[in-house]
Amino acid sequence: MSLDSFAARHLGSAGAELEEMLTAIGQPTLDALVDATVPAAIRLRRPLNLPAARNETEALADLRALMASNQVRREFLGRGYYDCITPPVIQRNILENPGWYTAYTPYQAEISQGRLEALLNFQTMVADLTGMEIANASLLDEATAAAEAMTMCHRLDSAGNRNTFLISPDCHPQTINVVQTRAEPLGIRVIVGEELTPDTFGVLLQYPGTNGVIRDLAGIVHAAHAQKAF
Repeated sequence: MSLDSFAARHLGSAGAELEEMLTAIGQPTLDALVDATVPAAIRLRRPLNLPAARNETEALADLRALMASNQVRREFLGRGYYDCITPPVIQRNILENPGWYTAYTPYQAEISQGRLEALLNFQTMVADLTGMEIANASLLDEATAAAEAMTMCHRLDSAGNRNTFLISPDCHPQTINVVQTRAEPLGIRVIVGEELTPDTFGVLLQYPGTNGVIRDLAGIVHAAHAQKAF
């Protein structure tokens, strides 16, 4: 097998190891294992119409040629999607380091152990720098974090019978949509606006607003606190 093939790089079991595994599960060959595992009803009855396989060098060259056709243009999307500068030391040693993002269990549904380790190191560093007892390093995007905050406020509501969550129209539209989606199965009433009701247990505001507007939020904040809303 060529050392430049994807199989050699990514399929680690061959030869005696493969024979040992097949013996352990009682199958003579890999084809026999597939025959015993995959129902005949869902199998394709013809060969796949695929071109000849490329090795890793050829595939990388093809991908570079394809990416070279991209045109980089200025993005005016805004609404929470901002350009940023990632320090090269972080990019190379964490984001591009497979030791972080594929370590131990790269295929588990939530997150690989390597990335968990990176988050733990980050949290530990933040706690050391700030002197705080705990620090968070979440994978939640902004909209999901807002929805989680809403559910937490609902559970912590001391009154226990309030069921309205107020979200400012100045929030990003994707944030509003995710909050509304999360609230529906929980039976929480979401109002997009800035008029408090006696039933309001929590308020979500954004500063600056999704369109860049900067407003004085003191009035609604004081009103919310006056009725012990979060």
